[in-house]
Amino acid sequence: MRSICVFAAFALAGLAAPAAAENAPLPYELVAADDAGIDPDRLGAAGEAPPVRFLQSGDIDENILLPGARTDDDDNEERKWSRDYIAIAGGVLSSPDYNGSDDRRILPAFYVRGRVSGYSFSTRGTNFQVDLIRHRRGQKTDWKFGPIVSLRADRTGSVKDPRVDLLPDRKLAVEMGVFTGVTKTGVITSDYDQLGFRLVALKDISGVHGSWTASPTIDYGTPLSKRAFIGVSASMNIYGKGFGRYYFDVDPLGSAASGLPVYSGAGRKTTIGKYTLGIAGAYALSGDLRKGFVLIGGTQYGRIGDRYADSPIVKDAGSKDQWLFGGGLAYQF
Repeated sequence: MRSICVFAAFALAGLAAPAAAENAPLPYELVAADDAGIDPDRLGAAGEAPPVRFLQSGDIDENILLPGARTDDDDNEERKWSRDYIAIAGGVLSSPDYNGSDDRRILPAFYVRGRVSGYSFSTRGTNFQVDLIRHRRGQKTDWKFGPIVSLRADRTGSVKDPRVDLLPDRKLAVEMGVFTGVTKTGVITSDYDQLGFRLVALKDISGVHGSWTASPTIDYGTPLSKRAFIGVSASMNIYGKGFGRYYFDVDPLGSAASGLPVYSGAGRKTTIGKYTLGIAGAYALSGDLRKGFVLIGGTQYGRIGDRYADSPIVKDAGSKDQWLFGGGLAYQF
């Protein structure tokens, strides 16, 4: 039996903050939580199943920008903060089996985003985040800063490649950190296109990999019409030494168990672990991107960095080219 695990949290905020303006009306970034079957041969001594694996949304570009705020945001001149809203999205995602894998899996996806009294929040699978800088009604420049909590569960359960599956399972890591960034509305094509930059930094607080990650991202999005929207994004993931050592190095015991060669290059220095480019779009079934049902979809290409690409779990058992494909339906209340 397979199960879906979606991380929804405290006032709603998660890993790697979105730089897309949270005053945007519709979420269309799909972040999925992975499911994992229970293999009796992999049960612990107490008969407990290994932890459910999640798709780590830190390996997916954050929000590619969405359309600007509703025009009715300016109707109430007495209101100081941007209007409240709640938006949800659901769909499917095709992703690598683990970070660096050449096998694929199809996952359910779920996402929640909203704003209350000017404070924006969002969930992304295993991540939760809140923007502590309130968004004022009608503002064009949106500064962001807030906390993030994330669960990283890459390779905590069985994987499809038999050699990588024989390596010791990774433990569930709890990461916390901050995000910061700025989004400018009305920059190139219209009063509603958006250009944003953000930086996300996370630290393992569970003692699993004992390291940190940082992800700078730049993105741009514009409405093509009242019904259609497109956005592009580019980012890189920078990993600390402990991260590379835990997830990509292969020690002698792991080599003996799996047949993969010993490797220690990923954990020798802080380095860029992945580059990503993404494109996503939205089409309003209601005729207006700012409300009702919207079809959403996107593709992301990732390239594993050299030190990580030389790891046997990538070079021998996987691929440095990492593709993500997703699609679904969003609705805003």
